[in-house]
Amino acid sequence: MKLLFDENLSRRLVPDLDHDFPGSQHVATLGLETATDADIWAYASEHGYVIVSKDSDFQFMSARLGAPPKVIMIQIGNRSTSAVRDLLGAHADVIRDFEKSDDSVLILG
Repeated sequence: MKLLFDENLSRRLVPDLDHDFPGSQHVATLGLETATDADIWAYASEHGYVIVSKDSDFQFMSARLGAPPKVIMIQIGNRSTSAVRDLLGAHADVIRDFEKSDDSVLILG
C-alpha cells in the first residue's frame, strides 16, 4: 500500500514509514506542493496512492466523488511528526485492512 502525504504533513514520514508502507511519497517530492486538491486527487487515483492528510477537504471530496483514491484523515491536532508517525505505525494493520475494505475514508485520531 502506497501512501501519498499531503503538504500539511512532514516529508520525513516517507522514510520513517517505509518499512510499513513502501513506495509512499510526499506531494512535495512529486512536484505537487502547489497543486490543487483536485490535482492531488487525480494523481493519487491514477498512480494507486491512498491520500493521508489533516485537511478535511479530501474527506469531503471522497464523499462527493467516492474512491479511488481512498483517504486517511489524521485528526490529532497540531502534534509532532513523531506523533503522526507513531499513530500511522501503530495502525498499520488497520490501514492495510482499510485498503481492502469498501470504505473510502479512514479517520485516525
